[in-house]
Amino acid sequence: MQQMKKPKDAAISAYIHIPFCEHICYYCDFNKVFLEGQPVDEYIACLLKEMKLTLEKNPIKKSPTLYVGGGTPTSLSAGQLDTLLRGINDLFPMETVTEFTVEANPGDLTLDKLQVMKDHSVNRLSMGVQTFDDVLLKKIGRKHTAKDVYDTMDFLEKADFQNVSIDLIYALPGQTLASFCDTLKRAIELDLPHYSLYSLILENKTMFMNWVRQGRLEMPDQEIEGQMFEETMLAMHDTGKFQYEISNFAKPGFESQHNLVYWNNEHYFGFGAGASGYLGKTRYKNFGPIQHYLKPLKNDQLPIYETEELSRNNQMEEEMFLGLRKKAGISKAHFAEKFGQELTAVYGNVLADLVSKQWLLETKDNVRLTEKGLLIGNEIFEKFLLD
Repeated sequence: MQQMKKPKDAAISAYIHIPFCEHICYYCDFNKVFLEGQPVDEYIACLLKEMKLTLEKNPIKKSPTLYVGGGTPTSLSAGQLDTLLRGINDLFPMETVTEFTVEANPGDLTLDKLQVMKDHSVNRLSMGVQTFDDVLLKKIGRKHTAKDVYDTMDFLEKADFQNVSIDLIYALPGQTLASFCDTLKRAIELDLPHYSLYSLILENKTMFMNWVRQGRLEMPDQEIEGQMFEETMLAMHDTGKFQYEISNFAKPGFESQHNLVYWNNEHYFGFGAGASGYLGKTRYKNFGPIQHYLKPLKNDQLPIYETEELSRNNQMEEEMFLGLRKKAGISKAHFAEKFGQELTAVYGNVLADLVSKQWLLETKDNVRLTEKGLLIGNEIFEKFLLD
């Protein structure tokens, strides 16, 4: 039986986490801390050390995508950003990197920071816009305004930086369908190459979750949330941005290559406090609290907090959960090559059941969700759990 490919045979991408923010949004449960008073320079030095130690243990020839996320990477000063990006350029085989993304917040970008990014091969920006409704922006704890978004886009256009994606969140507290449609219209009018739209998920340990439990927040009902998603799919399709994954829309050729690494269930390093990675059959996670992250690195030890060895069944389950998020679905040939078993031999009964419900479309070459299936993805993914 064919074995899973080992990561040394493949290209490995990297996610790099900057946990610092100038403010904390009320809905966010990512690993983050207020920037002020934090050991930022020490963190960057240890982050680069983590990369060096990891790459010594796992030498690579290719790294197709690099993604610096957060937190807010653009909360770093231009000098700190230069130190980080210069270090990344020194450590990775940059000639093999096709997409190098940095997350940014509207209003945080300066000409100096953008120039630093361009100098160090950053070729894509991902902006957290969330909504164009200033009242809602304040309500969810964002510090930028709609004007900041437009000012940042003007600034990027003048600097000839074209490859920009924006994130929007829908089903926000108090958000009406009319308010969301206005945000959608204004976002599309920017005519960007890529858009990500996510419904608000209430996470534990966030201010929003506490307020909902106290009865202080009213969320849109599921019917309105569904309408918002359907309006998104229609508007994006009508303006030439195709849906290539449940929550992501792009002009042809501008799909997020880094996110496709996740959805294709490929290997990647996770660097930084609280970051997760996937190498071989192992998923791993770093310490989240910054001092806990820094401590082992000061002693030249990796800051890994936990590891999980995936069984063959786990790997096939993840292949299905992640791959079916893509509009193109899962290639039967790729599944067979990766696992040494035919997809239909493993999941034949499940596939037949989902096809009969018109949630899944099966062809000779692949399986993918139908339009109806896209609306209830999580319910479908559960069916692929193997006993």
